[in-house]
Amino acid sequence: MLETRKLSKTYGDVAALRELDLVVRPGEIYCLLGANGAGKTTAINLLLGFIEPSAGSAHVAGIEVATDPNGARRKLAYIPETVMLYGALTGFENLKYFSELSGQKLSDEELRGCLSRAGLAPAAHDRPLKGYSKGMRQKVGVAIAIAKRAGALLLDEPTSGLDPKASNEFSELILALARDGAAILMATHDLYRAKETGTRIGIMREGVLRAQYAAADISHTALEQAYLEQMQD
Repeated sequence: MLETRKLSKTYGDVAALRELDLVVRPGEIYCLLGANGAGKTTAINLLLGFIEPSAGSAHVAGIEVATDPNGARRKLAYIPETVMLYGALTGFENLKYFSELSGQKLSDEELRGCLSRAGLAPAAHDRPLKGYSKGMRQKVGVAIAIAKRAGALLLDEPTSGLDPKASNEFSELILALARDGAAILMATHDLYRAKETGTRIGIMREGVLRAQYAAADISHTALEQAYLEQMQD
């Protein structure tokens, strides 16, 4: 569902991403770990078509992003660290607007079902978004992905700034989406969530994917040790 082939991005003499080879299949959650500047967000932006690759290619459901960015985006949902929604609109109104923008024509009942499935309490559906917590905003973002019927999700530090309860709720949501067949690529600093939520884990540094692990095959302690070793010069 998501694939990069020798994907690279340079800015002058600086290599932000170097020959990334990555595959995320339906039902998988691939967690990318790394410090700021490791190349995680660059990889996501290339898959979104926000920037153009210097070399290599990015593909979504077999569509090359650089060739058909709009076609690729129709298969995707994107949840950044801060979900950009309209504060004056309610959660329901935001969902209705963005689902229609993606070409989906859902009934009000179906849209409210998406919000409830994403974990947003019915009492909050018709409240202005400006009064929502970050965790509630993230749930509207997930509801948009559900309404869009996105086959792949790109998540960039989605649990940053969430309290433990909200972070756990978000993890449960993306696990449910993966069980339904979504391919999920998540950039994160949270080693614990990567281990608990991920199917596979990659560690990036200076634009290079330096190590990969099956989450089921590595303990929390071993993952932390592997991460620290990759961060050393």
